[in-house]
Amino acid sequence: MRFSITREVLQQGLGATASAVPTRAALPVLSNILIQAEDDAVRLSGTDMSIFVSLEVPAEVSEPGVVALPARQLLEISRVLDDAPVKFSAVDAQASGSGTGVGIECGRSKFMLYGQAPDEFPDFPEVDFATGWEMSAGDLQTLIERTSFAVSTEDSRPILNGILWQLHGGGTVMVATNGHRLAKMQQELGDGGAAAEADLIIPPKALNQVQKLYPSDAVLQIARSDNHLAFRSVDREVFTSLIEGPYPNFEQVIPKDNDKSATVNRAALETAVRRVAVMADDPTKRVRLSFTEGDLNFKVQTPDLGEAEDTLSLDYEGEDIEIGFNATYLLEVLRHMPDEDVHITFKAPERAATFSPASGEPDYLCLVMPLRILD
Repeated sequence: MRFSITREVLQQGLGATASAVPTRAALPVLSNILIQAEDDAVRLSGTDMSIFVSLEVPAEVSEPGVVALPARQLLEISRVLDDAPVKFSAVDAQASGSGTGVGIECGRSKFMLYGQAPDEFPDFPEVDFATGWEMSAGDLQTLIERTSFAVSTEDSRPILNGILWQLHGGGTVMVATNGHRLAKMQQELGDGGAAAEADLIIPPKALNQVQKLYPSDAVLQIARSDNHLAFRSVDREVFTSLIEGPYPNFEQVIPKDNDKSATVNRAALETAVRRVAVMADDPTKRVRLSFTEGDLNFKVQTPDLGEAEDTLSLDYEGEDIEIGFNATYLLEVLRHMPDEDVHITFKAPERAATFSPASGEPDYLCLVMPLRILD
């Protein structure tokens, strides 16, 4: 194997691939990045056996070959090299006890890395893209951005550690929840929509790779097998294991009879919540919101610490009501609202409240469960 590559391209490729390499690998070979040089490109691949990432970067290949090299050292080397062509060449490493060695040269800098036999590197899952569908990377990234923040990070209900992606005809719905908050967004898929209906539960880490790895104008080919989901563009691929099990019926928890509603400027609401939350020192970050005609009053009282109050103007329809929320959950929801104004609905202090763009577009809704108000 022998090839030359620019330092910038090498660093970008390694950075994208190394994100799939585990910090503590169960198998030694998983600490490596697989490098395959052929034609006028080099393919870099990494995996933790749950997520597989592979991308092709341009290079001048004078001798094809394949090798598995330590990911951490490769990435660190790429960061300290001069901005000059980087030359890779396979060498005999029998004396070191390793049969695989690669020399790396950049300017007057030289390195030698010992790797593992490439045939020990795990194969990528088999997925038939001919039976899949197409989708704009930008549209998929919007779905992920608007929902993934609500996913659970606790181990008590493992199914909630995944994001639900429903495909039905030419439409799609993505949902995430931790049992206290929920985010839901739906889109039309258009002519390249899914050929079959499916309910997929995807690890957030895999969707995070999709957000980072693909440019928004890329067209993605997406396909699934029984246990895996795959995303592919011209020069890169992401495969992920699917989480098994039934996802909770989220439609049952979305209220249909909320008879009180308010419309308020999103930035002003976010600022007011952030301001009074400074005094919310308990683990729930409890903030009391009082809705009256024309005004929204905020209040936080923390024993042995102090209190905070604020007031905001708004359009409100309904009887006066006080309702308590976790300030952290409120701020996360508001941060992901795409409109300047947010529409809020609720029914009673113990019932879930919904948050959505005041314009109604895109079709996006968040839900936050209230907290009991302490006298």
